[in-house]
Amino acid sequence: VRKIRESLLLSKAELARKAGLSALTIDRVESGHSCRMDTKRKIILALGMRLSDKDKVFGSREETADDPDRDG
Repeated sequence: VRKIRESLLLSKAELARKAGLSALTIDRVESGHSCRMDTKRKIILALGMRLSDKDKVFGSREETADDPDRDG
């Protein structure tokens, strides 16, 4: 999420506003915390992407689970 957000020159607060979420939620998602499917949907759409791009935005389940930098 962070790479895409930064490539669009959006701050966390701007993405949060566009998605109807809190900046804290965006921060948690970018830090690798899990989130509800509805939250993912809001972020994907706020980034101007298609729902089918979910894996591009959040990575596949396998990538996320194997990421040593991910908390949890």
